[in-house]
Amino acid sequence: MKKILSLVLVSALGGALTLGTYLLFFDNIKNDIKIENNELPIAIPTNHSSTRVAAVEKTDFTEIADKTVHAVVHVKNISITPANSNPLYEFFYGQSGQNVKRIVGSGSGVIISPDGYIITNNHVIKEAKELEITLNNKVTYRAEIIGIDESSDIALLKIDANNLPYLPFGNSDNLQVGEWVLAVGNPFNLTSTVTAGIVSAKARDINLSNSNNKIESFIQTDAAVNPGNSGGALVNVRGELIGITTAITSQTGSYIGYSFAVPSNIARKVTEDILEFGNVQRAYLGINYEELNSEKADDFGVSSTEGVIIIRVIDQGAAKEAGLQTNDIITMMDNVKISKFSDLQGFLGSKRPGDIVNVTILRNDIEKVIPVKLKNQFGKLKYGNSDFSEYFIGDLAPISKRDANRFDIDYGVKIANLKNKNLQKTYGIKTGDIILAVEDQKVSTVEELERLLKKYQNKSYVELHVLTQDGKVGYVRLREY
Repeated sequence: MKKILSLVLVSALGGALTLGTYLLFFDNIKNDIKIENNELPIAIPTNHSSTRVAAVEKTDFTEIADKTVHAVVHVKNISITPANSNPLYEFFYGQSGQNVKRIVGSGSGVIISPDGYIITNNHVIKEAKELEITLNNKVTYRAEIIGIDESSDIALLKIDANNLPYLPFGNSDNLQVGEWVLAVGNPFNLTSTVTAGIVSAKARDINLSNSNNKIESFIQTDAAVNPGNSGGALVNVRGELIGITTAITSQTGSYIGYSFAVPSNIARKVTEDILEFGNVQRAYLGINYEELNSEKADDFGVSSTEGVIIIRVIDQGAAKEAGLQTNDIITMMDNVKISKFSDLQGFLGSKRPGDIVNVTILRNDIEKVIPVKLKNQFGKLKYGNSDFSEYFIGDLAPISKRDANRFDIDYGVKIANLKNKNLQKTYGIKTGDIILAVEDQKVSTVEELERLLKKYQNKSYVELHVLTQDGKVGYVRLREY
């Protein structure tokens, strides 16, 4: 036993001596060892925290998706177009009388009330002879068009149903870039399709049309959208409708990264106007403008590079009455930042004549807030009895018995004094010519013509059917001049 203990003690002493010698030797030479740079490990600084971080927003979309798909419908547009004739067939058998063909288009829509009102895009239902709505439970209805607004590409439909699931409108002004959104629709006739993404930009102008009447202040998102999604829902994580899907940018016709939606504040205002007034009450500030950037700021001699600079204040307009001036820079409307014209256009698109808004401006680099009562395009709070006909055409009068007998007509309105000289320059229209119809709807009184011009005020153009003094009949396109 003593031999074993002695052996263990000797071994321990030997190990300690070896370890001590090793440490002493390497401690003395460690400063003489050089390591080449290419032997150094790649170091990445990190910050480490053991604190648990929760997601700011809910990212489980199952409940919202289930709620939304039942409020989004499939819209089938059945239209008629001339078919290509077969001259050889007609030579032998004569005309068949069926030289037309049915075109079936499809899109999406959103139920916005339990009694069957549906919002969609105007381009989804354009030229429809028949509209068919299919709910998520496959029940089908015929729909009627309640009203359209080409400038915002919004249309309102109605089906005969009750107790329907629907989506409430959210406030699109409160939407933030980076916020989660869902796009729900029927791409490629694939019903009840849900995709997710984030808001990647607001007040986006993508130049869909060259028309000055078009409102382009879109919500941009990276949620996947394809043909058939048009008119569908863009919803936030609270299940609120914050946009109507309208367009994509693509070289192929299919989704390649971004989609665009009409903000809910614009869509809601349009539908409310259609229901209350029968047409859209468009609000105007009454200015001509330039959008600022570095180059334009130098040209105008101002320090700001963001905002809308007033280059002309229109007489009888809202801006003139409120005291806005040339070279004022608009930077905010109420609580909405105005850095470009699409911001201003989108804000005004959700307002109507008579609304009072606080306009923040820079005047000589001094910030001012000026309340402005918005007006319509004629500088009024309400439309007069002949605003549209006087502006777009001139003074009108009922046709005389002499004209009725001469041309064998019992309807029409005579141009007593042509004020729109563009009609004369472009189409040869003159004082004394007779307007037979507006958008293929016959007119017999000045009041009927005024009502139709007002109804179609937001179209790119309004088509008039005209009978000239020398007995010629033709169509002219009436535009703002």
